[in-house]
Amino acid sequence: MAVVVSSSGNAPAFKAKMTVYVFVCVVIAAFGGLIFGYDIGISGGVTAMDDFLKKFFPSVWEKKQHVHENNYCKYDNQFLQLFTSSLYLAALVASFLASAVCSKLGRKPTMQFASIFFLIGVGLTAGAVNIVMLIIGRILLGFGVGFGNQAVPLFLSEIAPAQLRGGLNIVFQLMVTIGIFIANLVNYFTATVHPNGWRIALGGAAIPAVILLFGSLIICETPTSLIERNKNEEGKEALRKIRGVDDINEEYESIVNACEIASQVKDPYRKLLKPASRPPFIIGMLLQLFQQFTGINAIMFYAPVLFQTVGFGSDAALLSAVITGVINVLSTFVGIYLVDRTGRRFLLLQSSVHMLICQLIIGIILAKDLGTTGTLGKPQALVVVIFVCVYVMGFAWSWGPLGWLIPSETFPLETRSAGFAVAVSCNMFFTFVIAQAFLSMLCGMRSGIFFFFSAWIIVMGLFAMFFIPETKGVPIDEMRERVWKPHWFWKRYMLAEDDHQDVEKRT
Repeated sequence: MAVVVSSSGNAPAFKAKMTVYVFVCVVIAAFGGLIFGYDIGISGGVTAMDDFLKKFFPSVWEKKQHVHENNYCKYDNQFLQLFTSSLYLAALVASFLASAVCSKLGRKPTMQFASIFFLIGVGLTAGAVNIVMLIIGRILLGFGVGFGNQAVPLFLSEIAPAQLRGGLNIVFQLMVTIGIFIANLVNYFTATVHPNGWRIALGGAAIPAVILLFGSLIICETPTSLIERNKNEEGKEALRKIRGVDDINEEYESIVNACEIASQVKDPYRKLLKPASRPPFIIGMLLQLFQQFTGINAIMFYAPVLFQTVGFGSDAALLSAVITGVINVLSTFVGIYLVDRTGRRFLLLQSSVHMLICQLIIGIILAKDLGTTGTLGKPQALVVVIFVCVYVMGFAWSWGPLGWLIPSETFPLETRSAGFAVAVSCNMFFTFVIAQAFLSMLCGMRSGIFFFFSAWIIVMGLFAMFFIPETKGVPIDEMRERVWKPHWFWKRYMLAEDDHQDVEKRT
């Protein structure tokens, strides 16, 4: 296999091969993403099923039966939204607990805990007989998502060679998109299974959870995690195994040095507030805000609802959601191919323009042609579906995967787990906000919701242009010297930290 080295600039040349073992580790770990994606996709489909609504949300089902139902308000119910959003609120809380587990026990056990939480949650939701049981199940699923989303991106970034880190990390997002696609297929076929099609759909989440649980038994712990926990020899052996070469001394010493610095930090969350931690900390949080306020989850959570709103019947709506799922998966492969070639910034900037155009066109068509009642004409409905698909393409190769990749690779080791926990919790918080508020926003703002998201896309595109540096090919423990210090804006925080340390030394 070809040798991969990180040879740009003054970075050490860490030799590595892309081994079959690393590929297997990446795929198994990324099943944590498939779990997350399956839930995103399954929630929207299940909440559109009449059998599910009749059992748990009869008032919503009654509202659907009205002949002159409101196109924008027919699903506006806070408890129905809580079914979807409670998972993300639980994941927000769980991410901080998962951070501690990641640091103390390692990335691998954290993924195993995620699987166990998810399996229990699946059992409760699929077997639910009342709304309390349903919501408790969703909360446990949220703990599974919080643990998985904390551990998997860190695991992928730490085992990947620097020059392939972007592509391998995006496998997590690829599995998210595959999970969404599978969920859409499951929704399509179980919608006609009465009265328990929704139970089958929710229960299907057990399959990837089982794969992650048993698959995690055969993957290794990351060298960084082992060395961080004073298992230096095991860490060195793990590094040799995943790199596929014998000459790993330079990378090993780099990790040991990073771990020694990290061991001096007793409170990583307080360290996050220091000047030198602010660049990755601020970018990590804002990426999560921007990722959710692109409007993607508004489309993915409620794709069946959205397509029904623009005039498709229930079956056609689910089929259209399957189509967007296929596009989502294929477009993520584009991101995997491009991220280590064109870089992170190019994808963020290109897609901002791309998604902005799509959102504006969809909003204009709905504002012009879709009233409170009635449907769109077939030509207009088809145009909306096409631009939803084109929009999904742009998100799938940019803000979707890079929202996870950039925070997982930019924090130094001493704040990596804590910083990424904050990023995950922010992601879950903003996902919760969108999941809980979207249907009410759709009811109140109508087509204006697409202009709302368009404004956010403009803001995040400008932020990417001026404040997000390129991290392509930079070793994960070289970010301070290679990325933050040369940046026109963020270097001031590095200089402030250096000045502070000089004062402390003189004192």
